[in-house]
Amino acid sequence: CGIQSPVPSDTNSLYWKTLKRTEVKPGENTSLLLLLQIEGLLSTDLQRMAEKLKSSKIIFVVGGPGSGKGTQCEKIVEKYGYTHLSTGDLLRAEVASGSQRGKKLSAIMEKGELVPLDTVLAMLKEAMIAKADVSKGFLIDGYPREVKQGEEFEKKIGPPTLLLYINAESETMVNRLLKRGETSGRVDDNEETIKKRLDTYYKATEPVIAFYETRGIVRKIPAEGSVDDVFLHVSTALNDIQ
Repeated sequence: CGIQSPVPSDTNSLYWKTLKRTEVKPGENTSLLLLLQIEGLLSTDLQRMAEKLKSSKIIFVVGGPGSGKGTQCEKIVEKYGYTHLSTGDLLRAEVASGSQRGKKLSAIMEKGELVPLDTVLAMLKEAMIAKADVSKGFLIDGYPREVKQGEEFEKKIGPPTLLLYINAESETMVNRLLKRGETSGRVDDNEETIKKRLDTYYKATEPVIAFYETRGIVRKIPAEGSVDDVFLHVSTALNDIQ
């Protein structure tokens, strides 16, 4: 026999809101039926939002350490209402949550291994779906780091509208990071390590830029000036796709 569900008196409750979207009659052994229908509605909503992502404005933001891309992302969020997503931030938040996936990620990172691309993409997609109905666009910070990552992103989420390449000279980035190192206490903010990081960055990024240049969606942003000067160039690029 079924379980008799109590009917909440508050017509604004989740019970009544959900019933409005189902054909279940209130109070009539509804627990199992309601659960099944909620799952069905949730699945439908997720599919709808996943489809919506394919037509959303998606901006890949690429730039070396010390290029200032993080600061530019903050200004884009403030002016345009985009959602800023960093794979590093998502991974750290998942680990901090103590979830089962977070524990697996922690074990992988503690071994010095790379987090599987499928996992990174799943987390990005979940974060984007959560904002699909309210966001005016998405900034994917520091992604893709190689062509394969970009191709898989398109298969599983959607195509990028634009790739913003925050392009600072190597010497500029070194100087900015050395200045940061005076107060950051970060062990990797020393000249030798910085130059190695930049070398790795250039080797990984050049093929990505070349790949997306063939599509005509790369906008190279000169990042030598002040934050506001750089943002004028960023705004020009973004205004073209509004």
